[in-house]
Amino acid sequence: MDLKNFIAGVLTGVATGIVVSECISRMDRNVAPDSVLANVKDAFKKEGPIDGSWIVMKTEPFSNEVITMDVYRGGISRIKNGEVEQYEFAADASTGTVVELSKA
Repeated sequence: MDLKNFIAGVLTGVATGIVVSECISRMDRNVAPDSVLANVKDAFKKEGPIDGSWIVMKTEPFSNEVITMDVYRGGISRIKNGEVEQYEFAADASTGTVVELSKA
């Protein structure tokens, strides 16, 4: 094998790797669930300290009679006036926007 063929093989491998990497990064356009939870926690912290939080790392379908989207489900708990309050939320996986919030 001569140097010319070796260099051509290396360059082909690098180009293929770049193309595959770009395709994979474009396939998952969702916001990271940790980032969504951090934003929700920050919003709750404006009203006082929180006691606990959770988020499901896998998306699920959600519909509100008008639109359908994939969402992350999660929850926040806090102590207010000596009592535990628990909230559950659904956040749009592509934007991180909370689309549903309810007191549990």
